[in-house]
Amino acid sequence: MSVSVSLQEYEFERQFNEEEAIRWMQENWKKSFLYSALYAACILGGRHVMKQREKFELRKPLVLWSLTLAVFSIFGAIRTGSYMTFILMSKGLKQSVCDQSFYNGPVSKFWAYAFVLSKAPELGDTLFIVLRKQKLIFLHWYHHITVLLYSWYSYKDMVAGGGWFMTMNYLVHAVMYSYYALRAAGFKVSRKFAMFITLTQITQMLMGCVVNYLVYSWMQQGQECPSHMENIVWSSLMYLSYFVLFVQFFFEAYVGKSKSSATTVSKKSN
Repeated sequence: MSVSVSLQEYEFERQFNEEEAIRWMQENWKKSFLYSALYAACILGGRHVMKQREKFELRKPLVLWSLTLAVFSIFGAIRTGSYMTFILMSKGLKQSVCDQSFYNGPVSKFWAYAFVLSKAPELGDTLFIVLRKQKLIFLHWYHHITVLLYSWYSYKDMVAGGGWFMTMNYLVHAVMYSYYALRAAGFKVSRKFAMFITLTQITQMLMGCVVNYLVYSWMQQGQECPSHMENIVWSSLMYLSYFVLFVQFFFEAYVGKSKSSATTVSKKSN
């Protein structure tokens, strides 16, 4: 299934060879398991080494790292967002979910491949946490590993829903990494902004579940919505687990702390 898209195209987007990219991913997607294993080993080894060392500051490298990912995500969000908006407005919801031109269209094909490849270098986020001896929560490394595995696994099959999944992630990361860059640069950012980011992540997970339901529903009705049950099951489990973990994080980081602070203030006033 494919549609023509009447949006301004940049030369590098038009010239990108998506057939070669998809073929490479079909042949090499299982390397994501190797990268994930190396990532886990680096976490364990790095934390063991850092027990005997003073933490590194790394403020300037962290600013550069976060800013780079923020700019990349902003451009990705703009380009994929413009594509998805065009399809949604001109062809409707079903086409925006089921259409495979997100993977091979002149506007979006480069950004689809850039997205899945970016999940490997994004593992570097954790390096800063380990070297700065900050708290490393389960949600952080679990999210990194599973997104890498699922993105590479799904791209090779050009599954339905990918346009929504990638565009939502680009949008959230554009905001998230901008926030990280500002914090690393020493700017005081309102706590409400951090809460907003977590709420957008929770919303993203709910939307992911909705898209999976739509793909499954249309497949059951015999309509053309290219995916397979194995992918839908894994994707649904992934998004549901993220939803639970992000909700838990939200209550622990914001609601619980707020109650604790209120109790402390109350005790002091007494």
